[in-house]
Amino acid sequence: TAAVVALGLNSAAYSGEIFRAGIESIDRGQMEAARAVGMTGSMAMRLIVLPQAFRVVIPPLVNEFVALLKDTSLVSVIGVADLMLRSRNMISYTANVFTPLLGASILYLLATIPGSQLSAYLERRFKF
Repeated sequence: TAAVVALGLNSAAYSGEIFRAGIESIDRGQMEAARAVGMTGSMAMRLIVLPQAFRVVIPPLVNEFVALLKDTSLVSVIGVADLMLRSRNMISYTANVFTPLLGASILYLLATIPGSQLSAYLERRFKF
């Protein structure tokens, strides 16, 4: 559980930084224009800035998710049973190195490719 908390906090910090950078990437004039037409600060943020920032943060956020998925392999070193640990156990039982590692790599691909495809779709959909 300590490793899960550590990975969660680390990912949360990176995700927060991604969102902060996305919001800061939006031109300050957008907020000023929204305030000029009578919007409150929270309305301007919610209706003007955040939708634009969302388009900017999609690719790095998906990359963070993929990195988090890969980092779970490191958790097996600390003692949490994950896919690579199970593969190593199967290798020790069967003395077959190729099949368990191939199976683990296929499962990792099946877990990461849809996220990458979703990211590409969202990038095309929200392109400026």
